[in-house]
Amino acid sequence: MMQLDFERLRSMGMTPALANQAMACAAPFDDHPWPLAPMRLTVLHRETLQLHDGEREHGARLLPRLARLLAEEEDALAVGDWVLAAPDAHGALWVHARVPPGTRLVRRDADGRRHPVVANVDTALLVMGLDADFNPRRMERFLALVQGSGVAPVIVLSKADTVPDARALFARMQTLRERLPSGVEIVALDARDAEAAQCLAQHTLPGRTLALLGSSGAGKSTLTNSLLGRVAQDTGAVRESDGRGQHTTTARTLLRLPGGACVIDTPGLRALRPDADAARVAATFGDVAALAPQCRFRNCTHREEPGCAVRAALDDDRLRNYHKLLREARRDTMSALERQRQLAAWKARGRAGAARAKAKREGG
Repeated sequence: MMQLDFERLRSMGMTPALANQAMACAAPFDDHPWPLAPMRLTVLHRETLQLHDGEREHGARLLPRLARLLAEEEDALAVGDWVLAAPDAHGALWVHARVPPGTRLVRRDADGRRHPVVANVDTALLVMGLDADFNPRRMERFLALVQGSGVAPVIVLSKADTVPDARALFARMQTLRERLPSGVEIVALDARDAEAAQCLAQHTLPGRTLALLGSSGAGKSTLTNSLLGRVAQDTGAVRESDGRGQHTTTARTLLRLPGGACVIDTPGLRALRPDADAARVAATFGDVAALAPQCRFRNCTHREEPGCAVRAALDDDRLRNYHKLLREARRDTMSALERQRQLAAWKARGRAGAARAKAKREGG
């Protein structure tokens, strides 16, 4: 048995599709002594969770059975997930099931393991400062994280007040438009300005959920406060030398906006490895796919081949980033044995190169 008050939960981002999924998830628990309630995960701690039922927040724990199931599937909960929770005989709240998410953003660590970033998000605000934080290569990585996930990306260039004039601002925006896929929305604003919320009004409609992603010091928490109309997230200064922030946001947090939308503020990600396959990388670099048919060779890798239309047209920095993301994507699809073979081949080439260099030195 489950209690579901759709009107109350809609302000937390509940949709008819998610409500149907929640009902299906609750079916196996019909004989549970206490009714299960759908709640949204707002904060994820190491041992405990914060859940919201549309009226107030509750502390909860993950049922060991569900924790084991997620671990076996190499999965985990993420802020934004909908779960089914019920109290025990002592009144403690436990999470019994996770409602399958409509959308998820996932990154990988250095070992290739997948880590969910946020769940059930409609729009990802990819925040990058117009100061020393401006880095088109990193923005391409954030875009690869979002492409193909069902989440709409919006590039938010914060700290517009640091740009000396409109001409310089236009040049920065043009630099991005030339590198990013056509159709991706780009907005420049001062996150501290009261008008910042108006610039993003079409993405904060009732029932919608936004996630703010970017490096430390990009202005995510400042923008979150502007959207909320109050100071809810701590903000800090950035170092003048490199524009890096000090990780004032330490945990992903889901907050309700006054108009009925939700926003997820996230800590800065300095090292980002998207969980993207070759197709999603290709979607991020659509100009490569568009130019490839003009290459002299049909199987051109866009590296050293003569007559490569891609190398002739694209910036070297962008093309290097494309190849790096593609290598990571291909490696993530390899089995453990294939990775071992690849590593052995790399080591063999390294030893051979060292041997040649040694022979050349001794011969000289």
